[in-house]
Amino acid sequence: MKVLEFPLARITLGFIAGILVAYYFKPAIWFVFLALFIAFSVFVIAYFWSKRKIVNPIFFGLATYLLAFTIGTTTQIIHTNSFQESNYSRVKSIFEKPHLVSLTIREKLRSSSFNDRYIAVVNQIEDKINTGRVLLNVRKDSLNQPLEIGTHLQINGSFYRNSSAKNPNQFDYGKYLENKQIYAQIYADASEIKIGSIIQKDLWYFSSRLRTKIIQNLEKSHFNKTELNVAVALILGQQQDISPEIVSDYQYAGAVHILSVSGLHIGCILIFVTFLLKPFPNTRKSSFIKLVIILLSLSSFGLIAGLAPSVLRSVTMFSFVAIGMYLRRSTNIFHTLLVSMLIILLVQPSFLFDVGFQLSYFALFFILWLQPLLAQLWKPRNKIVNYFWEILTVSFAAQIGTLPLSIYYFHQFPGLFFVTNLVIIPFLSLIMGLGVVVMVLAAFDCVPVFLAKSLEWSIFILNKIINWIASLEQFIFRDIPFNWQLLLSLYLLIIATVIWFKKPNFNKLALAMITVIIFQITYFQTHWNIQKQRELVIFNSKKNTLIAERNGNNISLYAGDSLLKTANQNQTFSSYSMGNFSHLKTKIRLQNLMFFDGNKILILDSLGVYPKNIRADIVVLTQSPKINLERFLTATKPKMVVADATNFKNIQKLWKATCFKNKIPFHATSEKGFYRLD
Repeated sequence: MKVLEFPLARITLGFIAGILVAYYFKPAIWFVFLALFIAFSVFVIAYFWSKRKIVNPIFFGLATYLLAFTIGTTTQIIHTNSFQESNYSRVKSIFEKPHLVSLTIREKLRSSSFNDRYIAVVNQIEDKINTGRVLLNVRKDSLNQPLEIGTHLQINGSFYRNSSAKNPNQFDYGKYLENKQIYAQIYADASEIKIGSIIQKDLWYFSSRLRTKIIQNLEKSHFNKTELNVAVALILGQQQDISPEIVSDYQYAGAVHILSVSGLHIGCILIFVTFLLKPFPNTRKSSFIKLVIILLSLSSFGLIAGLAPSVLRSVTMFSFVAIGMYLRRSTNIFHTLLVSMLIILLVQPSFLFDVGFQLSYFALFFILWLQPLLAQLWKPRNKIVNYFWEILTVSFAAQIGTLPLSIYYFHQFPGLFFVTNLVIIPFLSLIMGLGVVVMVLAAFDCVPVFLAKSLEWSIFILNKIINWIASLEQFIFRDIPFNWQLLLSLYLLIIATVIWFKKPNFNKLALAMITVIIFQITYFQTHWNIQKQRELVIFNSKKNTLIAERNGNNISLYAGDSLLKTANQNQTFSSYSMGNFSHLKTKIRLQNLMFFDGNKILILDSLGVYPKNIRADIVVLTQSPKINLERFLTATKPKMVVADATNFKNIQKLWKATCFKNKIPFHATSEKGFYRLD
């Protein structure tokens, strides 16, 4: 694989390996800086020794990769806010009592059912200077107007830890926020908020003001609300107001990526601006002027789109692509891609764990690497046919590159993705070009009706096409079980197969066959491990008690009648079965007594009725039963007491104290998450 022959590629891989080690193992800060000093010393010594030919040059290469690794580790540690002394997460009493907090609003997020949500920057806690990002939740209807970006607030409130996943294989929202350097949330009413008169006028403020002005001018031109929300998402990167139904349609059609500004949008802007600059002559001076105009255009678009991480990432990536185009070195494109990745990760290493970052770079890499090979399979003479063939090959290359990641993260695959892209990519290029013109004119208080209506109708047609494709549910493959071992082995298989197709020979064919065997072994090993497992899980379910007994890949579900009828639609249960490569075999109505692996399990519901003289090993409390728990524990002497999330929280606190007094372990699923017995 020629890409790996580039020294920069190996340096980038070493740098990424360093970030991963720091992220997962969290070494001590002193150890990281000591390792960096040693690696730098070895690098300097190896450099001078290789110059004098005292040692083999290979040692200098190894020293370079070691230095890249330690720089990656150090970069991750430096950019992790929780390691900074001023970060609010290091205040000892931060989660124990309310504090007077000074904040600045940085970004508006999609509202939840009960709260308007913002990302805010902490300025001060009580009388001490502190830093860090926090998720601010303002209860709806408590403020008449949404908070403006740059607004200073003073809140007398409590910090709440990010809640981790409370059920197996569930999306860990707390970890997601932590990767964005957000370690806590604040909930507030209007009565607890003092809004300052001074607004912090920085890039985020002016960007927000510009977007607000554009949206208001489009609303004045009677732009339909549904289409306006999609237009704002496509061009301005703001998807807070898009309806869930439209988001679902785009997901099922395999086009959800176009609702958030990403590499596809910036690529369209790059193509559009390059097309406008075609009349410029191809002299060295003119090419440089074109490059400057392109870079300014991409930067301006990033500013208008709100300087969101995905926008900044894509603008940086395609700015380097534009520079590579200016240098006119086709072999330099992979270098360009690697340089952009290295610079982005040097500035913000946490992007490495962002799904959008991973999908963007895998898609672009496979487009550059695989698309030329697919395009050679057929060369249509007709220009129109060739244009759509190019789109199809680009779509397949990107889809092949992102397929393992997409299944790993989203567990679904839109079978009609190629149809979607054949329609969407040409249409999106038109919408992006027209949309940018309309947005620019709207920024100057000039919105020609015919242009606004053209954009509105284009998006209306786009939504209808997406809705039609999404309605073909038989082509949507959902709930695909996939783990990280299968992810790695599938990428090995894809890469080895592409290498063989590029220049077929026996050795490359043998390598491809070996990766096929590796993938098969990984798949069967996963299923073999699943078959050997046996467990009982009490889920953290607020409305209904939910218990699953899994024997291999067969699950017996215990619940009430109403929940059993809709078991396959229950998100908690479907995530569990999918994550364990299992399926629902039997549905059993929940009784007061059940047995598992020699353990007698007593389930006490709201009636509080149980057999006399029972000696249960585990007691499960559900629906807040009215019993004298201390008397009950004295009589039954269980080994464990479990309270699921259907119980009132104040009662659970009393139960916890009672169990502690009687020296019996107590597990509340609302506090500790699901309970597993294996």
